[in-house]
Amino acid sequence: MLKIAYSPIYKYSLPEGHRFPMIKYELLPEQLLYEGTIEEDSFFHPEALTESVILDTHDKTYWQKLKDLSLTAKEIRKIGFPLSETLITRGTHISQGTIDCALYAQQYGVALNIAGGTHHAFADRGEGFCLLNDIGIASNYLLRQGLARQILVVDLDVHQGNGTAKIFEHEPRVFTFSMHGAKNYPTKKETSDLDIGLPDKSEDALFLKTLYETLPRLIDEVQPDFIFYLSGVDILATDKLGRLSMTIQGCKQRDRFVFETCHRHQIPVAVSMGGGYSERLSDIVEAHANTFRVAQDIYF
Repeated sequence: MLKIAYSPIYKYSLPEGHRFPMIKYELLPEQLLYEGTIEEDSFFHPEALTESVILDTHDKTYWQKLKDLSLTAKEIRKIGFPLSETLITRGTHISQGTIDCALYAQQYGVALNIAGGTHHAFADRGEGFCLLNDIGIASNYLLRQGLARQILVVDLDVHQGNGTAKIFEHEPRVFTFSMHGAKNYPTKKETSDLDIGLPDKSEDALFLKTLYETLPRLIDEVQPDFIFYLSGVDILATDKLGRLSMTIQGCKQRDRFVFETCHRHQIPVAVSMGGGYSERLSDIVEAHANTFRVAQDIYF
């Protein structure tokens, strides 16, 4: 059975002007249930992270400022959301969800988090709607528990995974691969183990050709025994922030190739959703839903 991390706290309501990016967390589970892709039993509800697990990845001073709601106005602006205790709690549930997905993936081959993909969170600060780095936290958890030897992060969100790259810049057991819009946020890129910056308006053919040529080679070279996949749908041509020109079908082909490659090599894969900011909510939900549909089709 496909296992999906989801909690009611994912639907956290923001003040007017900030709510739009969050609505998909309400609609996506409903769509997957309505169409019969999954059943209610597929969902599990992650608890909050323990502090010790958070501090394996994030600096104590930064975590204390989050807990105390004592970030400066400038630090809050960098994150992009109004700071609140509920928002921070939400982040701890999401990151635990990615850990749990990793454990389920080792059992079933794949597991997906309805949220996550908070790759702009650094060890010592948050940026770009990201407070805690869920893939960073989950990767460190697997390594510290002896549950993975070599991890490959496949980040195909339109924005570079700058926080993840910085967290693991001196950790050879985590190979960070980010394929993103070259001229998109962040303006100052960090250095992943492999960065591929695509030009504005890149369409399906270029994106998929690059992925087809790169991922199998990385698996051969890195020899991962676990993969984290960040499946952002802000690569769509309809995305307000994306600057690429992918179709929904091309995005689905991207997901299928990642899953088929992982499945063929028998490498467990845990998926975090990442960004999606198209004008039409239906485009966001459809593209995200495809990730779950393809996983269900290939693995179950």
